[in-house]
Amino acid sequence: MNNSIKISPSILSADFSKLGSEVISLEKAGADYIHIDVMDGHFVPNLTIGPEVIKKLRPLTNKVFDVHLMISPVDNFIKEFAKAGSDIITFHPEATHDTAKTIELIRKENKKVGISLKPNSSIDLIENYLEQIDLVLIMSVEPGFAGQKFMPQVLEKTKNLKEIIDKKNLNVDIEIDGGINFENCNKAKKAGANILVSGSTIFKVNILAKPLLSLLPLNASTKD
Repeated sequence: MNNSIKISPSILSADFSKLGSEVISLEKAGADYIHIDVMDGHFVPNLTIGPEVIKKLRPLTNKVFDVHLMISPVDNFIKEFAKAGSDIITFHPEATHDTAKTIELIRKENKKVGISLKPNSSIDLIENYLEQIDLVLIMSVEPGFAGQKFMPQVLEKTKNLKEIIDKKNLNVDIEIDGGINFENCNKAKKAGANILVSGSTIFKVNILAKPLLSLLPLNASTKD
């Protein structure tokens, strides 16, 4: 796993009336990835964007499109989101009848594969697939809405996952998404995450005013 910290701002918290300019602003501010939450109103109780929006945003930036599919059944839409310009496609094991098949479908599109765990989902759901994927996304809120409070209990799961990945000597990133802010970002880093998704915290400030890495004080002490 790459130990350098990457910031993946979630555009779920952006101003949708000027989404293109928001993405450009994130690139200028130093975002590593652009996190795109896709919700279907079925797997999670909210509706967001589809592949056509991603397709329109794609020419605006060369940044990695980190696409989190919260849709079911997920297999039906992988090709569309791949063609739209996704670089990483992350899905939930609960959204497919065959996790191995879903991984294979994403690989066939030459995209990186991520699997997401909801706050109460066990590592056991994905442990047998770690050798086949590139990323595990740990949700630190219940998926569906921006602006929720960070659930600190997921830090122990993150530590356990990091131990498993290290023991197997795998190159698998750990991403945390949900309520990441100034107070908890270092706790997420200390637990083993190397990609942090932040939406509300980043968009509450002027993202052109200073680099994103200075917004989240990741060089500060990691002591609790």
